[in-house]
Order: sequence, then structure tokens, then C-alpha cells
Amino acid sequence: MSRRRTTVAVAAVLTAGAAATAAIVAGMPEAESGTGSTGTPAVATTDVKKETLVDREDHDGSLGYGDTTEIVTRLTGTVTRLPAAGRTLGRGQALYRIDNKPVLLLLGSLPAYRDLSPGVEGADVKQFEKNLWALGYRGFTVDDEYTSATAGAVEDWQDDVGLSETGTVELGRIVYRPTAVRVDALTAAPGAAVQPGSEILTVTGTARVATVELDMADQRLARKGATVEITLPDGKEVTGTVSGAETSVEEAENPAEEDKTVLTVTITFSKAPEGLNDASVTASFAASRRENVLTVPVNALLALAEGGYGLQIVDGATSRIVAVETGLFAGGRVEVSGGGLAEGMKVGVPT
Repeated sequence: MSRRRTTVAVAAVLTAGAAATAAIVAGMPEAESGTGSTGTPAVATTDVKKETLVDREDHDGSLGYGDTTEIVTRLTGTVTRLPAAGRTLGRGQALYRIDNKPVLLLLGSLPAYRDLSPGVEGADVKQFEKNLWALGYRGFTVDDEYTSATAGAVEDWQDDVGLSETGTVELGRIVYRPTAVRVDALTAAPGAAVQPGSEILTVTGTARVATVELDMADQRLARKGATVEITLPDGKEVTGTVSGAETSVEEAENPAEEDKTVLTVTITFSKAPEGLNDASVTASFAASRRENVLTVPVNALLALAEGGYGLQIVDGATSRIVAVETGLFAGGRVEVSGGGLAEGMKVGVPT
């Protein structure tokens, strides 16, 4: 659900105030020409400001750990041990155990797809050797060739983690993920018989993120690197950054309706809020932005008898009505130009 906070407020002010301001202007002959003056200044005044005006659009979102990924086994056997949900696992740690032997997490983007043994070459070899080196094993060169030296280091690693010292990494013994993971849920239980393709658990990233679903018409809001203000359930606000967006298709429940394409936006934090899981939040995106413009409160606008809007410029004991052009409305203020306006001028506001 989306909400544009400022536009509704602006519409209310202009609609409710139109009759009153028109009457005020109609009572001042100078208002039509925009050049006259009167000896009766407004009861209250405010300054014309130069500032950056941002129009924000609110959307509902959720705070969690991002998308979940299913971890399936490539082995046949019995599940003998599983981690606790919520636990964080890093490089070299056991994701689970089959027949009391660990299946280990390594870091990388290329999925394991074959056994690794002396004579094998390829990008998967280099990815594995980088992990082996990062875990502290030496005596081999990190490249795309699995040599006897690599096998020797693998035997040391296998001995340390409780595997048979074969020097060969069997398919299914390691699982690659781009980063450390957080165990989201267990989908198998200890004692379960599994085979290749059986799901064991689901994982997420380790950092809290906010996710928001947008209609494709709102994709302009999801610019990577854009700043987003997040309001938490307790009312506190934190600042996040759009880190990415993915499209997906929601199938229509009614055959007569069309499927809907949605954009799921991920927002990351430099300092993530603590103690909140799966909480509903409000994400405030910058829909429009105007740098270094002159602004006044929306209620300072006067509806001119000849059409358009004006401001009551107050100069000491005198005031005059000038016609102005309006631009962006945001946060109860409006961008104005024309009429000889300058920063610091006094304008009348209703009390």
C-alpha cells in the first residue's frame, strides 16, 4: 500500500482555504495587478526560505533478513544433526550432518557440480582453493588446477573436520553461498532418510534488511543507492539505502484477471535496528526533489481573483500582494518563484 503524505495535506489546505483566500484577495484591489500595497500587514509572518524540497511517498514493507534460500542435499543417507534456527554460520562450518559426517559451508557464487580430485581444472577448482587458503591451509597454489599438492592440503582439512582423508572432495560435501548465512528454518528432522534433491533447511543473509513490494509504475522510486527513511513499529526512524530490486510475477487468483508484475525492493542499513524480526515498517521514498529553491508554507498561498496564486509580502508596516508560480509541494511547504521573491522576505500567513 502506498501513501503520498504531502499531497493529501496540500489538497486539503488549498481546498479549505480557497474560499477564504479568494475573499481576502477580492477585498484588495491591488491583488489583481499584483503590484499594489496596503497599510495593513498580516497578523503573522514567516520567512521565504531557500532549501531543498523533497516530496516523499510512503509504502508498507517488512523488516527481516531478506529472501530465503533452500538448501538441498546431494547425498543419500540419514540426517544426524542440524543447526538451531537463527544461528549464523560462516565459511568452513557445518550446515548439517548426513550419516554423522558434515556438509560444509564455503563462500562463492558458483555452485558445486562435480567431484574435485587431482587432474581436474576449472573455475570451481579456483573457488574451492581460495576457500581452502582462507581457512589456513597451505602447500598449494591457488589457481584453476587441482594438483597433488591441493589433494595434500585437502587431506589435512578432511582430517580436521572429521572426514575420511581421501584428498578428493565429493559432490555434496560442500555448499557454496556468497556470504555467511543465518539459518531461517529446518525442513528436515534428525533421523530423516534423505536422497539427492531433499530439502534440509532454508537460510537467509545475516544482515537485517527491509523489503518493500512496489507496482512497476513506481519503479522510479527504487533507484539503487537512493536513501529511504524507515519508520519502525515503535515510531523510531532509521535511514536505509536501496541495495537492489527484483521483479516477480504474482499469479492472479481469478482466471479472469491478469497476472501482476511486482518489484521487490531491498533496503539495507549501515546500522541495522536491533531486536526486531519480521516487523511491519513504513518505507518513505523520495518521489521528487528540488535543490535550492525558494519555499513558503502552503497556507501562505492566496488564491487570486484572476486565477493562480499569490503571496502577501510584508515590509514593515506595509504589505503588497504579488502573483507567484508554484512548483513542488512537500512537507507542508511549496516551491515558489516570480514576483521579485528573495530569500528572507516576510510573507503573511493566516492565524
